[in-house]
Amino acid sequence: MAIRYPVGPKTLVLCDYAMGGFCEPEMVKRRPAIVISPRLPHRDGLCSVVPISLTAPTHNVHYVVKLDFLEPLPAPFDSVVGWVKCDMVATVSFNRLDLFRTGRDHEGKRKYLTIKVSDEDFERVKHGILCGLGFR
Repeated sequence: MAIRYPVGPKTLVLCDYAMGGFCEPEMVKRRPAIVISPRLPHRDGLCSVVPISLTAPTHNVHYVVKLDFLEPLPAPFDSVVGWVKCDMVATVSFNRLDLFRTGRDHEGKRKYLTIKVSDEDFERVKHGILCGLGFR
């Protein structure tokens, strides 16, 4: 189920790149991502994200930032470490985004998990984005 409202920068979401419009070597599957943009005027329903890979990179580059999570992400992404691919910034529709689900409450309603990266980690991600865009 897609998000219906803007979530703030630093929020981890699931981004469904598989919905179409992307082709390899771009992201083409569902994966965790970090929202990097605030809600912008006249841009309802859109935000910018960077994807997170759970596979270590083969090369040590400044635009891939390692993140250590305090707890594993929910399955099937259950890992305590991820690598932010800061060179792959994308502006996507809310229709592609979802929050992590943790099950259902006693009334059968979905329960969602809101995960945010720390200020320090977000600064490292922003630096990685600058490197990935060739600005550093």
